[in-house]
Amino acid sequence: MLWLDVPLEEVRSRKISQYIDFLHRRRLSAKTINCHLHRLRQFYDYLFQEEGVTGANPVKKDHALRMSRPLPKSLRDEDLRALFRVVKNRRDRAMFMLMLRCGLRVEEVARLSFDVMELRRRTVVILDPKWGKDRVVYLSDDALKALLDYLEVRPMSTAKRVFLVEKGTYRGQPLSIRGIQKRMEYYARQAGLSVCCHHLRHTMATHMLNAEAELTTVQDLLGHTWITTTQRYCRLSNQKVRSDYFKAVAVVMQKTTTEPLKP
Repeated sequence: MLWLDVPLEEVRSRKISQYIDFLHRRRLSAKTINCHLHRLRQFYDYLFQEEGVTGANPVKKDHALRMSRPLPKSLRDEDLRALFRVVKNRRDRAMFMLMLRCGLRVEEVARLSFDVMELRRRTVVILDPKWGKDRVVYLSDDALKALLDYLEVRPMSTAKRVFLVEKGTYRGQPLSIRGIQKRMEYYARQAGLSVCCHHLRHTMATHMLNAEAELTTVQDLLGHTWITTTQRYCRLSNQKVRSDYFKAVAVVMQKTTTEPLKP
């Protein structure tokens, strides 16, 4: 350790902070620095557990750097049209419309069952068995139509899950998460796009905010625990920002416009 100027057993948290500064000066990313710290923490754990070195691990959990979170990606209208233009299969169209209009995650589509749907009321209850944070989403006209179109051709099966394998050995069995993702990958190649299932959920959030839906409404529909998670989509809602800007600046100009100065 070229940066270290004291014996290993004398290293304290302050020395680790100096090491982080050293890595910063080398222009390493936060992710790379955290990897260095993780390995160093493991090294000290080994010294204490296997080599008989005494003391406390100088690499604390709060030494880890906060990593920037990339903005969620939403699809442009032309990309959406290109994607759905190649989705001819009724099952697949229904699955993707639930992601796009209801904001469902791919795992929520995979485990969707008939007992949580009330098609007459156009509602679907999304169960959260892990955290117990169930939520209700609503079926738009096009999502409902896509779902009904699929149910007309759905294979006969005793399975309670809505979306089933249509061909092969596992015909009539519930479609897996990976199976849904592979269908999206297939259509993305057909349309010449870089798209995953989660992009449809992001697009739904952006569309709702652009249509001036309340932030708390979008939070409830997406099932976000913290509204700060939903607020990240506001940075993508450029159409609303643009509309608000021109609406506001028009008022400002009316109040501040003066006669041109005479020479």
